[in-house]
Amino acid sequence: MVQTQPHEFDTASTTTIATLDDLRKHLQWAIELEHATLPPYLTALYSLDPERNPEAAQLIGGVFVEEMIHLALAANLLNAVGGQPRLDAPHLLPPHPRAMPHADPSIELSLLPFGQEALRMFLRIEQPAHPGDPAEGDHYETIGQFYDAIEQGLRHLCADLGEDQVFTGDPARQVAGGPFAHTAGHLSPVTDLASALAALEEIVEQGEGAARAEVWDGDTDLSHPETKAVSHYYRFQELALGRRYQPGDTPESGPTGEAVTVDHDGVRPVRPNPRLADHPEGSAIRTAQAVFNQTYCKLLQQLEQAFNGNPAMLGMSVGTMYALKGQAQDLMAMQDDDGLAAGPTFEYVAVEDRL
Repeated sequence: MVQTQPHEFDTASTTTIATLDDLRKHLQWAIELEHATLPPYLTALYSLDPERNPEAAQLIGGVFVEEMIHLALAANLLNAVGGQPRLDAPHLLPPHPRAMPHADPSIELSLLPFGQEALRMFLRIEQPAHPGDPAEGDHYETIGQFYDAIEQGLRHLCADLGEDQVFTGDPARQVAGGPFAHTAGHLSPVTDLASALAALEEIVEQGEGAARAEVWDGDTDLSHPETKAVSHYYRFQELALGRRYQPGDTPESGPTGEAVTVDHDGVRPVRPNPRLADHPEGSAIRTAQAVFNQTYCKLLQQLEQAFNGNPAMLGMSVGTMYALKGQAQDLMAMQDDDGLAAGPTFEYVAVEDRL
């Protein structure tokens, strides 16, 4: 994944991870960046009629599941070094459009229905770093460069302080599981440098592709067990270009496999970046959006509890995700005064205001 050697610390890079507090801060940022991708991916996924667009729904659904794995791996990493993962907080749900947390401002996130505009955004989110691009601990241009900075910081601190002084977290706070639906990805515990590096590799390869030079992420494609899975960036290219990658394809060749069919009439025309304030209090749409926001914040609360000493809550969160799906589909069956489908707003609900 990363070209640095063990015990090497590139002081010329833009990483600022020189202390354990720096490392914990950046791993919390990793949780926040992984979470930030979820509302845009879910909005596009929910906008698809899965019966008319099964391929697109499967591709985006698989990416969403893997982003959830990445979020949990980032939490495992933070727990392993003695941190406390935070998810149930207002700053995780600012209004859309919004910037990716701590990233280059060119990475802007919006809530959009599935289509070419959404795919362009997804391709920017998952854009691979080039081999040799510098690590970037803040204002990162690609997610891979951000995780490079975390890897360099981990290696430096383990060399400087000793592994036993870095990995001081309670192993009982680790969450594990897999494989999950639509993906061969695994959620593994993090207890030392080797398992931490493996977690970082899982995150980056699933997003960018192996070694930043391949289409594949190294896992098996559950739908086509004879081939490897395509990384997120190249899955979105499949949807944008209308064709699958097949063995032998490269980033330079583009996809040359079977056609990917998208029925654009099977996409609900969701209003971009909806907000509660778009509709009067007591209206059916606003009431349904408020219910969705309550459920989404309940999900964040369950995940935070799962990562802070109650791993069983991870299983509970799955039921909440199914409830979210149903609520989003009910929302998108509603039309506003402009004839656009209503959509979830992903606005934060304070704990004291939740039912």
